[in-house]
Order: sequence, then structure tokens, then C-alpha cells
Amino acid sequence: MAFSPRLLPATPPSRCPPPASSRHGGRTAPELSGPTPRVVVVTSGKGGVGKTTTTANLAASLARLSLPAVAVDADAGLRNLDLLLGLENRVHLTAADVLAGDCRLDQALVRHRALHDLQLLCLSKPRSKLPLAFGSKTLTWVADALRRAANPPAFILIDCPAGVDAGFVTAIAPAEEAVLVTTPDITALRDADRVAGLLECDGIKDIKIIVNRVRPDLVKGEDMMSALDVQEMLGLPLLGVVPEDAEVIRSTNRGVPLVLNDPPTPAGLALEQATWRLVERDAMTAVMVEEQERPKKKVGFFSFFGG
Repeated sequence: MAFSPRLLPATPPSRCPPPASSRHGGRTAPELSGPTPRVVVVTSGKGGVGKTTTTANLAASLARLSLPAVAVDADAGLRNLDLLLGLENRVHLTAADVLAGDCRLDQALVRHRALHDLQLLCLSKPRSKLPLAFGSKTLTWVADALRRAANPPAFILIDCPAGVDAGFVTAIAPAEEAVLVTTPDITALRDADRVAGLLECDGIKDIKIIVNRVRPDLVKGEDMMSALDVQEMLGLPLLGVVPEDAEVIRSTNRGVPLVLNDPPTPAGLALEQATWRLVERDAMTAVMVEEQERPKKKVGFFSFFGG
């Protein structure tokens, strides 16, 4: 039986001023590519690589660009996206309540106080599980309802839980695009390679990678793989390279996305630039000078993907 969550007409979101244009060649906004809403899953396979931080900052950047975004925390039992957005005390209703018929979808959406074009939707309450009757199509129903809203968002960003179990299947079901977050270490890369294959098997072909926690000093000393190494190993377009940044911890503890910091931090700038590429369906083409100059290191990293 088809499911149709109830909706009330949404109020038009207010507009926030765009980020500084000086960082983007004088342009004040990117050119939105493709029909909306675009449903993007942010995934990694391995936990702890910065996936939720990436989701929060992509969503905040979209809102700053006046592109309405709904950030969905798809972790049924261990949600954290509300903490990173500073909304932990305002989540009273969830997608599970909507699907159970206990509330409307617009009642479960939590609008950010400072970024009026950003809304959060949590799949369920902490330490709770989705009823088995909801199945893997839970977020597909939610995405369809958001498409039919009076003012549909430009983007639906789904923060995928770690692993490749039922939660992963539920999170990727409605997605048309994927952002694969990884760190430049062999354990994260093996998981990312596996997840990329599962995404492609599910019909998601538009997959881009964000390489997180890159340390240029270690890359230059050949103690860490470069973003170029990671891109060559995974064979996917590069959406962004985020350097290691101590401000990430401070930002997380404050519940304020990095991209809202003034002055901006290196990681915040990298995530803002990644958002522009996401909007335009672009990818990184520039290669850092130190990557061009340093010799290729012949290490059998691919052997870790074999089993």
C-alpha cells in the first residue's frame, strides 16, 4: 500500500546573505545544475572519518547560498547531526513519528535559528529503532513527500550511518548522488572502495569523494597519501580536500558549523568550496604544487582492496 505523509503548506524561507564573493572569482553564487530537489547521500563506510561534520557544513553552506536544504540524520539509534547544528534541544518529533501517522512532516522539520534555509529531520529518537514494518523505503517516502511540498528544498542531504547494513540500505535508497568521505589511510580507503561499489550496484553513478583530515606536512614527507593518490586509487572525481584543522573540535562542541566561522578556517573554506562544486556538479582539477613535485611512491596500496 502506498504511503503518503500529510503535509501543510510550508512558509517561504527567509534569505541569508551569501558568502564572500572574493573567494570564488567574484561570483556571489554558484550556478545550480540539474532539477531540484537533488537528493544526495553523504556516506563513508568507516565511522569516524568526518561524515556527519561534512553533512552539517555542506547543508549550512547551501543555506548561506540561499539554496534551501533539508539535512536528514539517517542514523536510527545514534544520531549526532542535531548536535553539530546546535539543534539538539529542539528535536521533539522525527520521521518515525511522521510515518506512524502521529504528526505531519512539516512538524518534524526543525528550522535552524540563524540559517532559515536550513532544516533538520531526524529519522528517529536516540537509542530507538525503526519499526521493521517501515523497511528500506522509509527515506524514499520522506523524499517523495518533500518533493511534493509547497516549497520543496533545493537539496536533501542524507547523513548515512556507518557500516553497510540495513541503515546504509535505507539511507541510500532515495539518493541520486553520493558524496563519499574518506581519510587518506588504508583502512578508510578500503571501506570507501567497498561502499563505492555498493552505491554503483544500487544505480548511483554520480559519486564524488571528499578527502578529509589531510596534513600537507605528512604528505610532503611521504608519510601520508595525497588527495591525488586517493583519487587515483578510488577512481572517482574529487569534490574537495579538507585539511586537518583543530577548529573542527571547537566547532563541534559549540554546535556551530565551521563554514560560519569568522574569520574562516582552512577546513571551513575547503568545505565551502566543496559545496560550490556540489551545486555546479563540478570536480577539482587543480593539483597542489607539492603533489606535482614529489616523486611517485610505489607502494602496494591496492593489495588492501583485494580481500
